[in-house]
Amino acid sequence: MLKGSMPALVTPFKNGELDLNTLESLVDWHIEQGSHGLVPVGTTGESPTLSHEEHEIVVSTVVQKVNGRIPVIAGAGSNNTLEALNFMKHAKTVGADAALVVTPYYNKPTQAGLIKHFTELHGQCELPIVIYNIPGRSSIDMSPETMGHLAKLPRVIGVKDATGDLARVCAQRITCGTDFLQISGEDATAHGFNAQGGVGCISVTANVAPKLSAQLQAATLAGDYDKALELQDKLMPLHHAIFTEPGLVGVKYAMSLLGLCSDEVRLPLIPLSNETKKLIKSAIETAGLT
Repeated sequence: MLKGSMPALVTPFKNGELDLNTLESLVDWHIEQGSHGLVPVGTTGESPTLSHEEHEIVVSTVVQKVNGRIPVIAGAGSNNTLEALNFMKHAKTVGADAALVVTPYYNKPTQAGLIKHFTELHGQCELPIVIYNIPGRSSIDMSPETMGHLAKLPRVIGVKDATGDLARVCAQRITCGTDFLQISGEDATAHGFNAQGGVGCISVTANVAPKLSAQLQAATLAGDYDKALELQDKLMPLHHAIFTEPGLVGVKYAMSLLGLCSDEVRLPLIPLSNETKKLIKSAIETAGLT
C-alpha cells in the first residue's frame, strides 16, 4: 500500500539539461533516509517545462534506480486525455507502481468531464491511478461525490489532496470508503490530514528533510501525535520558507545548501530573492539539518 512520506522529487538540471547522475544519487539518498515512496515528474519535478522525452527519461531512470525497493508513483497528468494515457502506458511499461494524474488544468472540464477523463484512462491502462486534486493550480476542484464515483473503479486507488481542507478527508471517507487512500499534497497540514484519516503525504519539503518527514509520517500512522507534533514544530518553519516563493524553487535552493543538487530551475521560474534565501537558511538550522 502507498503510505507514509513520499517526496515529490525535484528534477536536477545542469546547464539546462537533465542531470541524471544527481537524480540517481537522490533516489539512493531518499531510500537511505527512510522515504516510503517516490513521485517523479510531478509539478515539483518541473513537469510543465520538461519535454515528453525528458519526462519519460526521468520516470525510467527513477524506476530503474529504485529497483523495487520502494513504490514509485509516476507523474502522468495532462489536460489532454490522450497525452495522459500515453504517459501512463509508458510508466506501466517501465515498471512504475502507480500513476499520479492531475485533474485537467486550463480547459476546466465539468464534474461529468472529470469522470469521463479518469474512466477513459482507467479503461485503457492497467496501472493504478492516484487522482491529484489541486484546485489552486488546475482551477478545477473534484467534488467528494465525483471522487466517490471514480473510487468504484478498481484501479482508482486514492487521491493526492492539495485542497488544504482537512474536513475534505472526512467527506471523502464517506463517499469513497475507508480503504480509499487519502494522501496529503500540502506539507503544512499533513500532520492534521492523517488525524482525519489520511495515510501519508506526497511532500515537497521531504526533498530536503526526508528523514524528519518520514519520522513524522511514521509517528502519525502509529497514533503517536505527541511525537508527530514535536517533529512538525521542527519542520513548520521549513514548510513556510520553502513556499514563500514557488515551492520547487525554494526546495532546490535548500537542497543546494546541503550539497544535494543545483538550485537551477527553468523559466518562467527564476531564482529566489535574497529575503527568501535568508528564511530558508534559518529554517534549515531550526530543523537541525546542518
